[in-house]
Amino acid sequence: MSDTARTPLLDEQICFALYSASRALTSRYRDLLEPLGITYPQYLVLLVLWEDGETGVSGLGQRLHLDSGTLSPLLRRLEAQGLVSRRRGSADERAVQVALTPAGDALRSEAASIPERICEATGLSPDVLTALTEQLGGVADRVRAAA
Repeated sequence: MSDTARTPLLDEQICFALYSASRALTSRYRDLLEPLGITYPQYLVLLVLWEDGETGVSGLGQRLHLDSGTLSPLLRRLEAQGLVSRRRGSADERAVQVALTPAGDALRSEAASIPERICEATGLSPDVLTALTEQLGGVADRVRAAA
């Protein structure tokens, strides 16, 4: 059998390496976020709001690569928890703005140690982790552009 005809091996597939790493990291995030009462996807929404401040739902979707069908239930749950507020835009009622509540803003300090704890869990230095994050972002961008 020639090399070109051999069956691909699972451990040689980038998709599996990324999937496995993502599941492991998400599990670690879940453990760290549980005491805060939020899920990993909710944490991602809060990260954007902590970074950017009040943001439109469409902007959140673009930043997180999520469609409104996925994002809307997340925002409803965050609003029910008192962490964000949503309001219709005054110029365009179809546009919905999302803002942190004081409780959502206060959660930022409680979550401040999470990136460091994730870095420790990876066993990578902060510089190596930053470079890997940038590389993976580039890979994701190129794959989305190729689709």
